[in-house]
Amino acid sequence: MVFDKIKKSFSSALNEEDLNGEYIEIDLGQEEKESNKVLVKLFVLKNYEEVNDILNALREGYTIAIIDIKVLRQKDSIELKRAISKIKKTTDALEGSIAGFGENLVIVTPSFAKIQKEDSKPKDEPRSRFE
Repeated sequence: MVFDKIKKSFSSALNEEDLNGEYIEIDLGQEEKESNKVLVKLFVLKNYEEVNDILNALREGYTIAIIDIKVLRQKDSIELKRAISKIKKTTDALEGSIAGFGENLVIVTPSFAKIQKEDSKPKDEPRSRFE
């Protein structure tokens, strides 16, 4: 394995032995593959200044943000409106989606993911002729 070769090369270098011309090959492409994964990141919005952290994560392109707005909503509703407005403008510029769930959660996705905002409506049952 790669680590065994690295360990061997360091131990032999410490013993001042020659590596006999062996090269150690390390696959650097492994890091690139992991950076393309989608990250679901949780945020708690306590004040307006924390919006920048959320926006920076969204601009990376692979982050779905789940934002708890309860703390800021209880503190200052005007600051909350400013923060949500700024997040919405950035989301629109990135062609993403934003939706609120309940009173305390906002979910923001990048352009490759969409949030279904329509409520699933129950099917209309046929009415009896006596109604």
